[in-house]
Amino acid sequence: MGSAGRSRGRRPRLSVVAVAFLAACALGPSYRRPVVPTPETTRGQRGPADPASLADSPWWAIFRNPALQALIEEAIRGSHDLRAAAARVEQAHDQIAIARADMFPQVSYQGEAVRERTAVPGIPANLTFNSFLGTFNLAWEIDVWGRIRRATEAARADYLAAEAVRRGVLLTLVSDVAQAYFELLELDRELEITQGTRITFQDTVDLFQRRYVGGIGTLLEVSRAQAALTQARAGIPELERQIVVKENQLSTLLGRPLGDIARGASLDGESPAPEVPAGLPSQLLERRPDIQQAEQALVAANADVGVAVASFFPRLGLTSLYGGQSSELENVVKSAGNVWAIGGSLAGPLFQGGRLLASYRASSAGWDEAVERYQQATLRAFAEVSNALVAQQKLKGVHAERDETVKALQTSVALSLQRYNDGIASYFEVLEAEQQLFPAELDLARTQRDELVAVVSLYRALGGGWRLAVPDWSAPPDKAAAGEKPPGE
Repeated sequence: MGSAGRSRGRRPRLSVVAVAFLAACALGPSYRRPVVPTPETTRGQRGPADPASLADSPWWAIFRNPALQALIEEAIRGSHDLRAAAARVEQAHDQIAIARADMFPQVSYQGEAVRERTAVPGIPANLTFNSFLGTFNLAWEIDVWGRIRRATEAARADYLAAEAVRRGVLLTLVSDVAQAYFELLELDRELEITQGTRITFQDTVDLFQRRYVGGIGTLLEVSRAQAALTQARAGIPELERQIVVKENQLSTLLGRPLGDIARGASLDGESPAPEVPAGLPSQLLERRPDIQQAEQALVAANADVGVAVASFFPRLGLTSLYGGQSSELENVVKSAGNVWAIGGSLAGPLFQGGRLLASYRASSAGWDEAVERYQQATLRAFAEVSNALVAQQKLKGVHAERDETVKALQTSVALSLQRYNDGIASYFEVLEAEQQLFPAELDLARTQRDELVAVVSLYRALGGGWRLAVPDWSAPPDKAAAGEKPPGE
């Protein structure tokens, strides 16, 4: 008796354990991040790998120009792309609730009122009668094989991918505004150089003209000088056009009507950030929004495979209804009219014309595609970081050499004019010196721009601002004013 009692007492517990085990079982492969070859050091990185990185700093510690900071703040507040990304995040978050809803009992109601005249066997005349029905219905699918949980897992991964996209939009927005701003400053500098060159060429024309009128010079000198002058003048409206285009690009990024863009310091007043370590290559997989997005796509694809596998197995469910049915409306809510039903269901596929197998194969192929995209994203990330590091390092040498070139050509112009006035040099020597100085000054300005853009590219390639939560991307005025320093400074 006691043994039988103990046996009977054990059975419910075993049943609970069995049900819990089945409920915890989710078919399909468990997610594992693919192994990606990671270099010990990033190509172009000087010195040993250092955990510190430029990406650890917020953007306002990298781009310290107050005018640029104001533009970035305005872009974060007004960017339509950022608002669209936020809306996509909300959609993805709601999709989790939609997918998870199938885990819970689905309760519905039904009401029906019918007045009918029909023939009844054995009665000569047709009868007219009423029928009223009111019920609550319940249906619950027991997720034995994990189909619903896998679908919820996929929806959650899509949500995290959307969050990564929003972070990527933030980083891209900040980088695009900074790059466009530096390009605008460089165009301003080119316009300033071109206008100064136009004045220099005009002075040369006037000098040659006076000598020609005085019978000392020749018409050839005047013609060559005028050609150089008109060539310089032609560049002014072209640069003014490019400036308007760049201002329109910035206005679009800011999400405001087209118009002038306020500038701060000139191009010469901007200084690139100091050379700092890029950080450990393995950390790049955690910092870059595009890699995070690619990995969440992997998680979703893995979960989709689980959904496809679970579709091969039967679905177990419970159904029930409770309510009232009567020919008299008032009896529907009385015990005399009560109706109820409870039942279980088991439904599974036998022959689907190959649909289930094709669905599984398609999900598996989707996983393969996601793996390849993830691996390609990591390769692209390492390449972008390497390119930005090399650009930042090499442009310093280019800047130094072009600065020396400009200084030497400025001296050459001054000496050639002196020699020409003294009758030692020909007009050709003066024009050649001036015409060599003009493009050299433009090249120096473009190199200064490229140095600043290289910092922007490195910050973006490293996944800059990765420690900032999405609401914290707006620069606190006290931090911006305090001029937080990037690592290594």
